[in-house]
Amino acid sequence: MNIEDNKCEEEKIRMIFLKRLLFILFLLAAVISILSYSVTVGTADISVWDVYRTLMDAVLPGTFEIGDRTRMIIIDIRLPRVLMALIGGAILAVGGCLTQSILRNPLATPYTLGVSSGAGFGAAIAILMGMTLVSNVVGVIVNAFVFALIPIAVVLTAGRARNLSSATMVLCGVAMSYIFSAANTLLQFFGDPNAVKAVVFWMVGDLNNIFIWHIPFVLITLIMCLVTSAYLSKNINAMRLGDDTARSLGVNTEAVRTITLLVACLSTAMVVCFTGSIGFICLLAPHISRVFVGGDMKYLVPASALCGSALLLLADLGAKMLAEPIMLPVGAITAMVGGPLLLYLLLRRKSDNAV
Repeated sequence: MNIEDNKCEEEKIRMIFLKRLLFILFLLAAVISILSYSVTVGTADISVWDVYRTLMDAVLPGTFEIGDRTRMIIIDIRLPRVLMALIGGAILAVGGCLTQSILRNPLATPYTLGVSSGAGFGAAIAILMGMTLVSNVVGVIVNAFVFALIPIAVVLTAGRARNLSSATMVLCGVAMSYIFSAANTLLQFFGDPNAVKAVVFWMVGDLNNIFIWHIPFVLITLIMCLVTSAYLSKNINAMRLGDDTARSLGVNTEAVRTITLLVACLSTAMVVCFTGSIGFICLLAPHISRVFVGGDMKYLVPASALCGSALLLLADLGAKMLAEPIMLPVGAITAMVGGPLLLYLLLRRKSDNAV
C-alpha cells in the first residue's frame, strides 16, 4: 500500500511539473509568435518580406539592399517599440510577482507602493515647470526615475524603523500614491494646457516615444531582476509560509524583504521612466501565471515574465490596429482589458491566501 501511495504521489508530482512546463513553453511560443507579427504591423505600407529582410540586414550588414526610409521605419520606430513591449512587460510582471509574493498580498505591486505616482510627479515637474535634474532631452526620464524611488524609500524606511506589517507597508504605499497624485493634480491645475496634455498622455503610458538607445537599459535591468529572483526564490518561498517559519529555516526575513522590494521597485521604475504608467501588467500577469504554475517562485517568475511580455505585446498590437492609422496609448488598452480580466480572476479565487 505504501509503495502504491508513493507511486501515486510521484505521478502527481510529475503531472504538476508537466503542467507547469507546458504552460511556460506555451507562453514562450506565444511571445515569439506575437513579437514576429507585431514588428510587421504599422502605419507605413511595408511588406512582411521587406520587414524581415531589413532585420536580417541589420544583423548581417550588406545581406540585402534596403532603402533608407524602410530601414528608418523598421529599425528606429517599430523595432524599439516591440522590444520595449517584450522586455518592459517582463520586468513589470516580475516586479509584481516579487511584490505580491514577499508581502503575501494579491493586490500588492510596485504601483500600489507608489512607484508610478512618484514617477508621474517627477515627469510633471519636468514637463510643466521645466525643472529637471539634467538639462537635456533625457530630463523627463531622469526626473521620473528619481521621483519613482522616493515612495519606496519612504515605505522601506518606515517599515524597518517601525517594524510594520506587510499590509501596513502596502497602505503606506497607497498613501504615498495619493500624496503624489494630489501634487500632480495641483501642478496640472496651474500648468499650460499643452504641457498638461503632455503630462496626461505620459501618465496613461505609451510606447510611441521609445528609441533604440532605451533598450540596453531595460535589458540589463531584466537580466539583473531575473538573476536576483532566482537567487532569492527559495527564501521567498519560505517567507510565503510566514516570517516565523522562515526564520526557523534560517532566512533573514528583513534583508530578503528589503532586497526583494528594492529590486522589484527599481526595475519597475526603470520601465516607467521610459514608457509612463502602463498599468495592470504587474498585477495581472502574476495572477494568470499562478493559476497554472502555482506559487513556487522557481516556476512563477519565468511564467510571469513571459506572460507579462505576451500581454504587453498584445496590448501594443491592439494599440496599433484598433484605430489605424491612429496609435492609441497602450496604457489605456491594458487598463480596458486588464480591469475586467483581473476582476474575473479575483472572483474565481477559492481563497485569498493562494499567493
